[in-house]
Amino acid sequence: MDLTTALAGLDAHPWADLSHAYGPAEDLPDLLRALAEGDEATAEEAVSELYGSILHQGTVYPASADAVPYLARLAAAGVRTVDVLGLLGGLAESEGEWEVPDGAVRAAVADQLPLLLPLLADPDETVRLTAAWAVGHTGDAGTAPAALWERWAAEESPDVAAELLVALGRVDLGAAAAEARVRLGEETPAPLRLAAVLVCLKNEDRWEAAHHTAVLGLLPARELTVDRYSVHHEELLLAVVDTLLDRDTDADREAALTLLEAALGDPRPEVRAEALWAADHACYVSRAAPPRLIQAVAPLAAQDTAASLLAKLGPLAAEAAPALLELATRPDDRAADQALAALVRIAPGQAAPLLARDLARRPEARRAAGDSRAPAFPFAPELLAAVRGRLAADGLGDNETADLVNLLRRWGPRAVDGLPELCAVLPRFPYAASAVAAVVAGGPPDARERAAQALRANAGPLQVARAHHDVTGEPALLLDAVAERLAASRERAEAAQAAADLGAAAAGLLPDLLAAVSTEPEPTVPQLDADIATARALWQIDGDAQEAVRILASVLDRTAGNGPWYRWTTVRALRAAASLGAAGRDLAPRLEALLDQPQDAAGAARALLDIADPDTLDVGRLARAALHSVETDADVTGGCEALHALGAAARETSLLPYVGDLVERDRRIVTSGLAYDIIGEDERLRALLAELR
Repeated sequence: MDLTTALAGLDAHPWADLSHAYGPAEDLPDLLRALAEGDEATAEEAVSELYGSILHQGTVYPASADAVPYLARLAAAGVRTVDVLGLLGGLAESEGEWEVPDGAVRAAVADQLPLLLPLLADPDETVRLTAAWAVGHTGDAGTAPAALWERWAAEESPDVAAELLVALGRVDLGAAAAEARVRLGEETPAPLRLAAVLVCLKNEDRWEAAHHTAVLGLLPARELTVDRYSVHHEELLLAVVDTLLDRDTDADREAALTLLEAALGDPRPEVRAEALWAADHACYVSRAAPPRLIQAVAPLAAQDTAASLLAKLGPLAAEAAPALLELATRPDDRAADQALAALVRIAPGQAAPLLARDLARRPEARRAAGDSRAPAFPFAPELLAAVRGRLAADGLGDNETADLVNLLRRWGPRAVDGLPELCAVLPRFPYAASAVAAVVAGGPPDARERAAQALRANAGPLQVARAHHDVTGEPALLLDAVAERLAASRERAEAAQAAADLGAAAAGLLPDLLAAVSTEPEPTVPQLDADIATARALWQIDGDAQEAVRILASVLDRTAGNGPWYRWTTVRALRAAASLGAAGRDLAPRLEALLDQPQDAAGAARALLDIADPDTLDVGRLARAALHSVETDADVTGGCEALHALGAAARETSLLPYVGDLVERDRRIVTSGLAYDIIGEDERLRALLAELR
């Protein structure tokens, strides 16, 4: 095919009526012509721009389908055939469709199979390989299987044969799986063996010893390029383990964990490294994984990935504590720091003496101990002395200061001896004010007076004024700070929270609070959060719910059900509504409307318990809404809190079998969040659900 034929009708096509990632597709004729007629550099740039416009980050658009016939004709004409086939295969593969009917772009590529199928027999091996990949992604069960099988019978290249087998797995799975089962032995070239494993997985074959042996023999598979644009060859073990665990049967789970144990014990470091990544993933998705894998992971604790995994497991990895303790006693060594950081989360009592001994040289362990999201680190006199020494050191960075201050704050009065060091860092680090107040709480008058003097000397920041009020009970300093900051939008939420803490003493601030409520038609999230804090403050200062209800109704009307970016703002509004009790009853219709929104339902159910008329509550509906938030991972914590608040009433509903299923199942409920929190949060919430049974 010549270029004139390939580009026939290009300029007459109504490209301006079509769109791609960057708007109207008027530039496509120039890009396609540059691809066809430009020099090497121009054509290469055109390919890049085509990817960016019609397959942008894997998404296809209306113009994508219309570009397909021109691309197919260019590939058939020998114009950068490998690049164009790769683009066509990507277009067919895409499931991200923008203003395009489902499967329309894939169908457009399939319509060009008469031009693409002859390329399966091209003399160039790379062309054959890429053609197989592209044809497979069309999903065509009509003409594609016969052409692929015909090429399979004649193909001599193991790499191309592997791609053909994967493609057949997409268009003729049953027959491809039968062929794959006899290609698992070590006599089969590695690329083809890898393809056979992938096809068997796709067919959901029962996992047997031959599959297990084949995978271990292929590791590490990074040098293999089967299913060329996937990550299977780069993370084969992860792909296999994830697929088996996703089947969620006892046999497949056992197969996955047995495979991981074998790979973790492999003598080759690169295989163990790949196994650690897969083990990390397994522990995130499967409750059965940690107890099975800890013994295999613990001996590898000197590696960052292993130490990190053990730290994420926390108390579940108690069995690894001796190995970590031995490793943590090494001299100035990063592996020792990583091991100690893991020990902090697994067995903090054992970690405390080592951390005290080497606090300056153990930054990872220090961060773990000072993590405000983790359980409070146990108090130890020797660690208190070490913390005081570090706080007094010159040139201390803000991050280290925050970790050390947080330790003292959470120890409270037991850390009162650290008051001089806290007062010394206060001018540079106002956050230390909360720790100053915490360590003198309930302490002797002389300590409280020293703290008050230091706080007065550093007055200005709102957190310092709040700490001064906590220590002395005197409202004047805090009242002045709140009044000043209610006019500063960045600190309005914190100022309103402080006003709420003052209660009736802040009555003089009511006009300022009301004046600060946002009036913008599209307020920002910080403005909405400040409005919520203001509603709380108005209620707690004078007990008049009318303005609080009006403000919270406005916030809920603008946020509830309007996307994930408002999720936590809605949660805060619902908690504020609950704090009003029966005085917030006018909000009940809005809360009931949220019971069908999984991300909002748990908070709404919990709030309705506090504000609605008990005689009108449908407890079963509240329980179902809360449970739905849990099982969909939309709001697991809120859902569990709501179910516990429902208590006996929830137990009387028909939901108990579903609660039991959530407790007993292997798949974790919590699947998102901060890396070091997910597993522990899932275990905690599983225990809470178990109490409901």
